[in-house]
Amino acid sequence: MFGLGLSLTLGDFARVVKQPKAVIIALLCQLVVLPLICFGLVLAFNLPPVLAVGMMMLAASPGGTTANLYSHLFRGDIALNISLTAVNSVIAVVTLPLITNFAIAYFDPFDDQLGMQWAKVLEVFAIVLLPVAAGMIVRRFWSGFAKRMDKPVRIASIIILVVVIAGSVASNWALLLENFARLSLITIAFCVISLTIGYFAPRLFKVGKRQSIASSFEIGIHNATLAIVIAQTVLGSIELSLPAAVYGVLMFFIAFGFGFLIRERKGADAAPGADEPTEESAQITPAS
Repeated sequence: MFGLGLSLTLGDFARVVKQPKAVIIALLCQLVVLPLICFGLVLAFNLPPVLAVGMMMLAASPGGTTANLYSHLFRGDIALNISLTAVNSVIAVVTLPLITNFAIAYFDPFDDQLGMQWAKVLEVFAIVLLPVAAGMIVRRFWSGFAKRMDKPVRIASIIILVVVIAGSVASNWALLLENFARLSLITIAFCVISLTIGYFAPRLFKVGKRQSIASSFEIGIHNATLAIVIAQTVLGSIELSLPAAVYGVLMFFIAFGFGFLIRERKGADAAPGADEPTEESAQITPAS
């Protein structure tokens, strides 16, 4: 999250106003459509209550730097990705506790124990937003340092992602084996549906292809590390983190394959003018 902050400026939030259609469609998919789809999948797969809540928490988690990386690899609009990640991270401070509390109330995995209280919500706020704010402050006052640290921090973020997921898998191997079959099917389905909606919903509303690619990865790639950390440290449940751990492993391969299917090809037709980079995005893209 600190690395994300290093890549953000206030202009990334302001850019949302310049691409309102792409942003609004992506946010509606992320905040409304995906939780509903995930809820339907959880009921259809008849997951045990604690795993059901874990899936809903994963669905409520925002995108992260991994989504930006995939968008870069497959010719998406990086500037849009950065803006969506910034806005999503702020909104997630509210929506993540709300969706998690709804899931806890509905599935009742903890024997009538209440969900996230204010203290827990503040912990989520601290985990999600404080590192981002710190990174933005560094970027604002020490821009040279922030630019030099961009690549090392991105590499460190990927390493941390792998270590957290691998550590969660290794330390809960028996639990994971017991639940892997049911979790692998639902996480694969959720990831594929998320990526597909993230791409085709904007295209349906005549959003340009590069913006649709960015939207696809932003919506389809959830921050599994964040979901694991909140499950284990804020709510104190290992089982709650298992869906995010399985998703975090499988997501890499699914997103990579999906990216080849939708990638921007040279000479491909696109919505007129929709994919022309603005001067601002052209300046940001190389640094991303």
